[in-house]
Amino acid sequence: MSVLFGLKRKVNNSVYTYCVKPICFSQDPEKVHNFFISSGKNIGAFKLGKKVVRGLFNYQNKILEQEILGINFRNPVGLSAGFDKNAELISIMEDVGFGFVEVGSVSAKQCDGNSGIRLKRIPEKKGIWVNLGLCNNGSLEISNRLKGKNFKIPFGVSIARTNCAEVAETSEGIKDYVRSFEIFKEKGVGNYITINISCPNAYGGQPFSDSKRFESLIKEVVKVKIGKPIFVKMSPDLSSKNLDEIIRISRKYKIQGFICSNLTKEKGKPRGGFSGKIVEEKADKLLEYFYRKTKGEFVLIGVGGIFSAEDVYRKIRKGASLVQLVTGMIYQGPGLIGQINYDLVNLLRMDGFNSIEEARGVDVK
Repeated sequence: MSVLFGLKRKVNNSVYTYCVKPICFSQDPEKVHNFFISSGKNIGAFKLGKKVVRGLFNYQNKILEQEILGINFRNPVGLSAGFDKNAELISIMEDVGFGFVEVGSVSAKQCDGNSGIRLKRIPEKKGIWVNLGLCNNGSLEISNRLKGKNFKIPFGVSIARTNCAEVAETSEGIKDYVRSFEIFKEKGVGNYITINISCPNAYGGQPFSDSKRFESLIKEVVKVKIGKPIFVKMSPDLSSKNLDEIIRISRKYKIQGFICSNLTKEKGKPRGGFSGKIVEEKADKLLEYFYRKTKGEFVLIGVGGIFSAEDVYRKIRKGASLVQLVTGMIYQGPGLIGQINYDLVNLLRMDGFNSIEEARGVDVK
């Protein structure tokens, strides 16, 4: 198995690095993104296509399996929200090798997103500037399409406030979030729900990162009694005082976990946020801060700057039970997921760990 996977790995790396990536990176990034969404959706609709993708990229190992909050994850590597906004790729992503997928962010109302240029690659920093503005087809359309479908991997739904002036005021914004929760409860869709309070490129900014507004939101959301684990997606740019208040409120309302982190904003730049290696240091600090403060009380998902198994292992040792990525796959291709899983097994075994749980948080004193 190791010899065969090593050969596939070399072929995948070479094909993507020297053939696919140069072509993609010479084109408009949003057009390339839309092309891969369409292609992945079409390939995932056929058994043969899924089988070919699985044979090319997929690698799993029992040592990577975990049961978290009653959900079985075959490995800790998930697709972060922001890539599959309309939940069209879950079927093919299970064949690529992901352990789970988070779709969205989804809003109560359909949204076309922001105008103008919305994606820029920053190759010298291994990052992406994102200003899509939560474009999605809306909670009702997406949940109707997913209702009753079964996948081999779990998926979460990231819910955000609709990017429009009509819900910018706090009470209307809360109603907007709650409406999405009600829709997904009614349809019975998703294994967990994420409350995205940290999108850096939506109308009105990030009002629910404020502790008072955050509590007002959480208080109403939990009344829906969705019956699934709830996570909160955090900004990497908040103060420790702000974070402490969010932890306190999340304890009070029995939120199950946090995603560390969303995009980071550049000071003085009103539009967009940055992903990839640009946010890595901030995201790692946020993850470590949450684990030090809570010591396993909450499930932590590490996001930001993952380009290798070493990056994943570092986040696990800082307290993450799971991780998510998007930018690393864009820069290194879909073969990255299998590479991470394969190498992560070796990293765990070299340090004498028999599971991810044994390694979680060992670097946080």
